[in-house]
Amino acid sequence: MHGTLYLVATPIGNLEDMTYRAVRILREVDLIAAEDTRNSIKLLNHFEIKTPMTSYHEHNKYEKADTLVAKLLGGKNIAAITDAGTPGISDPGEELVRAAYEAGIRVVPVPGACAAINALIASGLSTRRFAFEAFLPSDKKDRKEVLSTLAKETRTMVVYEAPHRLVRTLEELLEAIGNRRITICRELTKKHEQFFQTTFEEALIYYKQNEPKGECIVVIEGISYTSLKEEAAKQWETMSIPEHIEHYMKQGMDKKEATKKVAYDRGIPKREVYEFTINL
Repeated sequence: MHGTLYLVATPIGNLEDMTYRAVRILREVDLIAAEDTRNSIKLLNHFEIKTPMTSYHEHNKYEKADTLVAKLLGGKNIAAITDAGTPGISDPGEELVRAAYEAGIRVVPVPGACAAINALIASGLSTRRFAFEAFLPSDKKDRKEVLSTLAKETRTMVVYEAPHRLVRTLEELLEAIGNRRITICRELTKKHEQFFQTTFEEALIYYKQNEPKGECIVVIEGISYTSLKEEAAKQWETMSIPEHIEHYMKQGMDKKEATKKVAYDRGIPKREVYEFTINL
């Protein structure tokens, strides 16, 4: 029979957050695939886990996934762990899971700590709908495109950032999406854990005078539907209603469709638009 791939969450700072089940699974499997064996050995030693480890990280995730899947097909049970948190969430794991499913391997999550979720629930911002962005792209073009999409995001956003890049990222976010309510979460579950409820502008004033320390998570308020609709309406202010109608008719819409779309864009009743279609 094939083995099972376990995705085991590990503490993000406080070792007391390790679950009984996670300890048991790590003791019982045949092999642990760790993001950094030098870091994970400290965790294993603390819980007296003697299971052999092998490295599985960002730079070997494709070829190593093939090796691990071969072991799983041979009947070995393997647990994947990261340096901290849940495998596959801004950490290696996604490629291994995909390869395991393609090979018909059973995948079992072993839940535990996740920095993004902990930051979100303690942020004081809406948790009903959220978008996890992890680290913004380093490529300038990709970064610009992501920032432009965030400006219209109605969900609460969760962004990771390193302390030495925090000010730059806050400046870019402020320019791209405007001043918003945010909560900056630092050193989650650790001794100097902090939840700083503020705004982009206030945070920049503070961090330009106080050097950021520790890994940071920025939780950002999404734009309201009302504000989004008002912003969308503004782009049509330079265009007359007849021009607006013709804009959609040139795209292949008939008068009825164009009238409905223009009314929606401008937030006005359809009858106010219809009278302009008579001479078109």
